[in-house]
Amino acid sequence: MKALRLLAALFLAASAPLRAADAIPPLKYEQRTLPNGLQVLWLEDHASPTVAVQVWYRVGSKDDPAGRSGFAHLFEHLMFKSTRRMPNEFLDRLTEDVGGENNAFTADDVTAYHETIPSNHVERLLWAEAERLAALDVNEANFNTERDVVKEEFRQSVMAEPYGEFGEFILKISFAEHPYKRPTIGNIAELDASSLEEARTFHTTFYRPDNAVLVVVGDFDPAQLQRWVDQYFGPLTHPDTAIPRVTVQEPPRTAERRLREYDAKVPLPALAMTWLAPKISSDETPALTLLASVLGGGESSRLHHALVYEKQLAQSAEFAADLRSDLGLLTAQMVLASGVPVAKAEAALRAEFARLIEKGITEAELSTARNQTLLARLTERETHAGKAMALGNAATVVGDPEQANRELTALETVTAAQVLEVARKYFTDANRLTIEYLPAAMKKKTPVKK
Repeated sequence: MKALRLLAALFLAASAPLRAADAIPPLKYEQRTLPNGLQVLWLEDHASPTVAVQVWYRVGSKDDPAGRSGFAHLFEHLMFKSTRRMPNEFLDRLTEDVGGENNAFTADDVTAYHETIPSNHVERLLWAEAERLAALDVNEANFNTERDVVKEEFRQSVMAEPYGEFGEFILKISFAEHPYKRPTIGNIAELDASSLEEARTFHTTFYRPDNAVLVVVGDFDPAQLQRWVDQYFGPLTHPDTAIPRVTVQEPPRTAERRLREYDAKVPLPALAMTWLAPKISSDETPALTLLASVLGGGESSRLHHALVYEKQLAQSAEFAADLRSDLGLLTAQMVLASGVPVAKAEAALRAEFARLIEKGITEAELSTARNQTLLARLTERETHAGKAMALGNAATVVGDPEQANRELTALETVTAAQVLEVARKYFTDANRLTIEYLPAAMKKKTPVKK
């Protein structure tokens, strides 16, 4: 009932200021670090008789070895295979068979494994997570099987989708040097070229307690939880070698660039514009977050309203602020409506950014964007898994779990002037890359724009 009242308040206050502290209480977590370097975060919450157990590893696709894109993603799959004391898919038996769930994801900066189970099954999940951290069976059969699974995912989610390669192309072109340019899902040719020994080296290098964060949220006794953590994770060791970190610095953009790519699968032209942005721990992140909501936050957003609804130049118009550990990328994307000239659509898109830079946003837009963002945070934190996700992401991607709480206050204090300031700072001609992504049939018909 409390959650419903808060949600209703957010919806009704779309144009009125809303205090974050009134809507979303802070996450009252505790933390400690084991002697082996494992960071442990826990939050006791008896709202339901369940517990979320998550292990976040500070390794993502940016850490893939050169020429081996997709290794981090491959290990997300391998971690569900056999260990010294667990057969393949045994984690499903420990979760799904008792009414829980398990899953994982790989991102640019992290790989995270998460389960939600009835609270009387916490101990066995802690044992299982420690087991697959310390004793994963990286053998030929598991390696070959999961490599084939990842390749099939690539075929289905990228190759088989009309615009599936568009997003991959945007990243590849937007970053000149940083490994964020490599696709998280992987590359078939590079996966085919990989070896079992390379996989074992990757596992030893990054899957170690001093590179992990254990997050536990839910219905448990804190003292008992700590005894289990010490029992199962405490004995784990790690190599004496340092964990390699990405040190590549992306060079700043100094001049506007544009390029064109053709794809036989796309039925209609598409456009993208990207701008380099700061890392997620930047003080500018709250303003950029609300700016992204104003430009691309659903059907009421500026780009959708102007380009899809009002001018009917596009089938879709989106904007995202993808801020990561090392740096960020601001991206506007359009799929054009049938028969619309590319030049006309691009001019309209540029006009929206020119209007933003000239006039900024209104207080009503700011309030709506803030409330939409707070609603998303509130919805996430209504579950044990959502609270754990917020803490895990803050601890690993941002580098400080307290950022899960600080961001709420920061969002509350953002002004329209600050949003205008970051828009003018990053939406410059020199920082802009424009991409035309066209059907192959247009190749001989479209002159290159100078």
